[in-house]
Amino acid sequence: MAENIVIVGAGQAAVSCAARLRALSPECSISLIGDEPYLPYQRPPLSKAFLTGELSVERLALKPHDWYDAQAIDLKLESSVSSIDRRERQVILQGGKRIPYDKLVLATGSRPRVLPDKFTRDASRIYTLRGIADAEMLKGELRPDRRLLVIGGGYVGLEFAASAAKTGLDVVLVEAAERILGRVAASETADFFRELHRSHGVKIIEGVGVLSICDIDGARRASLSNGEQVDADFVVVGIGAIANDRLAMECGLETRNGVLVNENGQTSDPRIFAAGDCATLGGEALTARIESVQNAIEQGDAVAHSLLGQAAPPRKTPWFWSDQFDAKLQIAGINSGFDRTEVKAGARAGAQSIWYYAGETLLAVDAINDPVTYMTVRRILDARTSTLE
Repeated sequence: MAENIVIVGAGQAAVSCAARLRALSPECSISLIGDEPYLPYQRPPLSKAFLTGELSVERLALKPHDWYDAQAIDLKLESSVSSIDRRERQVILQGGKRIPYDKLVLATGSRPRVLPDKFTRDASRIYTLRGIADAEMLKGELRPDRRLLVIGGGYVGLEFAASAAKTGLDVVLVEAAERILGRVAASETADFFRELHRSHGVKIIEGVGVLSICDIDGARRASLSNGEQVDADFVVVGIGAIANDRLAMECGLETRNGVLVNENGQTSDPRIFAAGDCATLGGEALTARIESVQNAIEQGDAVAHSLLGQAAPPRKTPWFWSDQFDAKLQIAGINSGFDRTEVKAGARAGAQSIWYYAGETLLAVDAINDPVTYMTVRRILDARTSTLE
């Protein structure tokens, strides 16, 4: 009998899962539930091309509306899931409507971390960036000669700072850790992007925390832990993301910084699977949650196979990217556990790469304006991964 599969979430992992399911099983019933009014869309351009007006809402869509009709996928937009009834195998929407499932996929993504209320309760115009609605509000703030404070020196904060500076804003970025990109990249990569930003007029303050933000005379005033004060017209907070695992926790699934899954994407309930930013892969030696487009696509695809009792395709090397000013960073691999790096010049002017090693084992590369090196290392890592399957 054809199974009834419900996917909660409408991002990259959800669409990847739905598309692969339909390709593998023309007869199964597929429902895809999203809480936003927009067609499922790409999120990375929100801090770049969409923010600066180079990309429209329509062009963000992962698939056109008629694709869902053609694939017989029941797309439910503006539908928020309030709970999951595992015993009755039903998803319950706000308002009380119940949607039955034979198998369920959680692809609920993640949400931005926010500053504690005690830091911001006396201030307005403090934003995070996750969805189209956030980006639309921020587009209205991006006007030349205005002042912006960015809190957080990870990739999202740096990308937003770059987009704002290109628009003509006066930008200050504050990072509480010793340096920008402290959790995700080597100091050599951080050094490159620090100098890149400073060359475009962005002021970067590192090793300094924000003590409070308040409204004064129509502006936001941030008091920093080094005694400095920064005035801004608005503030953007980019201090990481938290897995949207509330539904999983409340219905009793095992969670660990996300919805805990095995190598097949299966949760502690054999009828429920998870994929994308909300999913944490657990194992004897590793517990990891990867936030990337590539991971969302591959996990969604793998879960589709698992739902039908099929073996998932071979894993590929994780990859990421970041565009800032005229620099394109392409990352292949996961640098966790590296103990040394090597910096190599690229074949063309301005290109360089940072290679990560654990002993003599190559783990990853940060390739800056160097697509040849990026693809070379990615092939090396892909070949190694395939031998481990």
